[in-house]
Amino acid sequence: MQDTTALVPPAAKDYAPADNPRFVKLHRRFPTVLYLRRHARRHVPRFAFEYMDGGAGADDGIARNWRAFDGVEIVPRYGVTTALPPVGVELFGRRYSAPIGVAPMGGPSIVWPGADGYLAAAAQRARVPYVLGLVGGMTVEQAAEIAPDVLWFQLYRCSRNDHAIGFDLVRRAQAAGVHVLVLTVDVPVRTTRPREVAVGITSPFRPDLPMLAAILSSPGYLRSLWRHGQPRFGNLKPYAGDSADVNQVAAFVRREMGGAFTWDEVARYRERWKGPLVVKGILHPADAETCVSLGVDGLIVSNHGGRQIEALPAAIDVLPAIARAVGGRSTVMLDSGVRSGLDVVRALVLGAEAAFAGKAFLWGLGALGAEGPPHVIDLMIDEMKAALGQIGALRPTQARAATARHPGALHF
Repeated sequence: MQDTTALVPPAAKDYAPADNPRFVKLHRRFPTVLYLRRHARRHVPRFAFEYMDGGAGADDGIARNWRAFDGVEIVPRYGVTTALPPVGVELFGRRYSAPIGVAPMGGPSIVWPGADGYLAAAAQRARVPYVLGLVGGMTVEQAAEIAPDVLWFQLYRCSRNDHAIGFDLVRRAQAAGVHVLVLTVDVPVRTTRPREVAVGITSPFRPDLPMLAAILSSPGYLRSLWRHGQPRFGNLKPYAGDSADVNQVAAFVRREMGGAFTWDEVARYRERWKGPLVVKGILHPADAETCVSLGVDGLIVSNHGGRQIEALPAAIDVLPAIARAVGGRSTVMLDSGVRSGLDVVRALVLGAEAAFAGKAFLWGLGALGAEGPPHVIDLMIDEMKAALGQIGALRPTQARAATARHPGALHF
């Protein structure tokens, strides 16, 4: 019988977990991302875990994302493959080792000091997309030095003085060599995350005695804090003034950032940004159509990971309708609730071309510090290969041909 796997040999440059000499040992201790989550709870100060793990309200939005993924069933086809398939993909003309990326996150250095650099380095090593968040702790110029081949950059709306800061950030991103610009549209208002407030993560930030005691009782966290210093808004500090401290910069950010991008504003950023442009936070096919009409190259179906409001549908449940509406005319991607390589494959089956994880990488940081992000990528790739091989897909693009039962799918 002909071995069809010979038709799709792995690309020579694609990263694989076997390239990491630590993978086998770490896999023995942490065989899934959820093992990392459990260990992170014990390994970092309580305020750091509550920040990484919590969401809006009573976390119902987070739970809905997970339930929705778990409800997607894929019907396998056998007699197709005898080996683990490759998982490399092309996004916006660039080759990546897998259809998984690091989602933009605000303040990951609260979870583990120096987190932004560790995330960027892991993505560069594995050659998967790394989306630097505007309110992360590292500048876009620093990120470009660490992850030059995989760097994407996410912006929130900074509209004062006719978007002076927003447009300057676009200029800086272009000069730094950012490949993809991502505009987040799903934060029209500020909301409260109760678990953060309850442990003292407020603005202005004033650590109390329990927080300081928790840091002192977490030696790894303390060492990383000593090395990297207090988390800060790297990209926005230059606009607040060289002498501004962390709380002054935070107050400046609150003044500058507000509301979500209007469609007219998206069009203005489209005019200024010469590379691929992605809009993040789409949950309705009509909004996806608007993105396409404005010349947006891609979109990320997302409910902000359940961190804005609990009443939103799970991103995976609206993905098929959006993929049907604009797939082929726009690169459709997804985040919110991705915990495994199997979740990524579920997203591929339902119409996404790639998926991004946030909490999974935070749990990795919380459990293993600098070794966490590489291990999360390794787990995701390993699980993707197994899932694609199990359902009879020879490459990620073939996953969409699989039959799936998706009881939560929304029909517009």
